[in-house]
Amino acid sequence: MAAGPAVDPRGPRFAAIVTTVVLAVVLLTQWWPLLAVQTVVFAIGAFVGLKPAPYSILYRTLVAPRLGPTSEREDAAPLRFAQAVGFVFALVGTIGFVTGATTLGIVATAFALFAAFLNAAFNFCLGCEMFLLIKRFSPSPRAS
Repeated sequence: MAAGPAVDPRGPRFAAIVTTVVLAVVLLTQWWPLLAVQTVVFAIGAFVGLKPAPYSILYRTLVAPRLGPTSEREDAAPLRFAQAVGFVFALVGTIGFVTGATTLGIVATAFALFAAFLNAAFNFCLGCEMFLLIKRFSPSPRAS
C-alpha cells in the first residue's frame, strides 16, 4: 500500500474535527447508519488514499483556499494507518449496533471518538504514534 505524497497537516486535523463531531453524534443518538458512513470514510482514507477521502476533498475545496499556503508537509503513511485503525473501530461499532450488541457499538465508537478528539483538540494523532512505534520496533531487513 503506497502511502502517497506528503500532505498539508492541517487537512488531517480538519478531518479529525469533522470525525469527532460525527462520532459524538453517533454516541448521542446511537444512529448506526451515520457510523456506517464514517466507516466508509475511514476505509477510503486507509485503503484508497487520503486525496480521494471525503473530508480531504472538503478541506481542499472549502477550507484550504481560505488559508494561506504552507510549506509544512506530513508523511501520509502514518495518517493512512490511523485511518485503518479508525476503520476497524468504526466497523466493530457498526456491527455492534446492527447486531444488537449495543454496548460493543458504544465502546468501539467511544474509542474511535477518543482518538479523533485527541487529534482535533491537541493535534495528537494516536494512530500515527502507533504506526511510528510499530515501525520502530519492527525488525528491519538485514543487508546481505
